[in-house]
Amino acid sequence: MKLLKSLALCLCVSVSSLAAAETAIIVNPANANAISDNDISRAFLGKLKKFSDGQSIEAVNAKANSDTRVAFEKMVLKKSPAQVKAYWSKRLFTGKGKPLQELASDAEVLNFVASTPNAIGYVDASVVNDTIKVIKTL
Repeated sequence: MKLLKSLALCLCVSVSSLAAAETAIIVNPANANAISDNDISRAFLGKLKKFSDGQSIEAVNAKANSDTRVAFEKMVLKKSPAQVKAYWSKRLFTGKGKPLQELASDAEVLNFVASTPNAIGYVDASVVNDTIKVIKTL
């Protein structure tokens, strides 16, 4: 019985620590554009194509179904992974857009954003470094 209680406690702590993980929305440090929460959502849905200075937006996604991406889609896009997949399938089918580039890890997202002046992405806040600029933490 003690073992069962200990396992249950460990599970609760693990789940609560996952829920507490923060997501950082990041851009290249050279990007001085202000971007609203609504614009962030529109950029990741392929509806906003340019920053206010006229540069094309290069939004990149984390790996499908990763904890960071699921949290981002829920908090920013207000959609489940299935809803996001359906959204992009419809846009692709109607010729209105194609899904964003998907990178395999937070390290790849960091590297891409750090080396691409007009990039925007998101990573687990614990991996943020000085090669990028955080514009919002969720």
